[in-house]
Amino acid sequence: MIQLAIEVALEAGEFLKKSVGKIQHIEQKYGQERNLVTEIDRESEQIIIRRIKKRYPDHDFLAEESGSHEKKSDYRWVIDPLDGTLNFMHGMPIFCVSIGLEVKGEPVLGVVYDPNLNELFTAEQGKGAFLNKKPIRVSSTSTLIESMLVTGFPYTIRENPDNAVQHFVNFLMEAQAVRRLGSAALDICYVAAGRFDGFWEVSLSPWDVTAGFVIVREAGGTYTDFHGHPSTISTKRVLVSNGLIHEAMVEVLRRGLP
Repeated sequence: MIQLAIEVALEAGEFLKKSVGKIQHIEQKYGQERNLVTEIDRESEQIIIRRIKKRYPDHDFLAEESGSHEKKSDYRWVIDPLDGTLNFMHGMPIFCVSIGLEVKGEPVLGVVYDPNLNELFTAEQGKGAFLNKKPIRVSSTSTLIESMLVTGFPYTIRENPDNAVQHFVNFLMEAQAVRRLGSAALDICYVAAGRFDGFWEVSLSPWDVTAGFVIVREAGGTYTDFHGHPSTISTKRVLVSNGLIHEAMVEVLRRGLP
């Protein structure tokens, strides 16, 4: 299954890379002017679903653009066909394909492919995490002041849900630096690879995090809610770290909780 996920992610990623600058149609999702979708998102999703369905016709799917396709299977593929749509639209080369697999509700497989850097992050439950077939591990940074953090903002940032702006300000005061790339899947993979030491975001969906959940877990990282409690892919408020700075990040988040 992971080999299929890799093949499909590479195919979809190549399609995305070739499609930069060729968008013909843009729509708003849910009436949100910042939450946009293009025909490229949808075609990438169809590439992925068609390929997987051909091999596993009875499996379930949860995909960002087409929603849930359920046959009550124990297997569910969770797909973000283009994570970083706004970056893609502006020609910013920070976007990826994210494919995760759940078995009986447990994330067991993750593949995230960045076609711009040709970086393929992969993981299977109990088998470690890899970047282009080389093992990766979270960082050994142990204090917030030495940490490089990353976050993202929800499309509804003007309403400041869950004090998203205050969390950002609080971490700016406590960390070495805070970045904002525009792709949650890559943010989490970068924590897994030790490039970032921690990540938080106030409003995520299962397709944003399922693949990354497996990858960072297998790389030795910690994945919880904002209170430090065990989390699932359905938890919107997500905190990911190398584990060593996790409690310190929880303390900063507590200060900003409504």
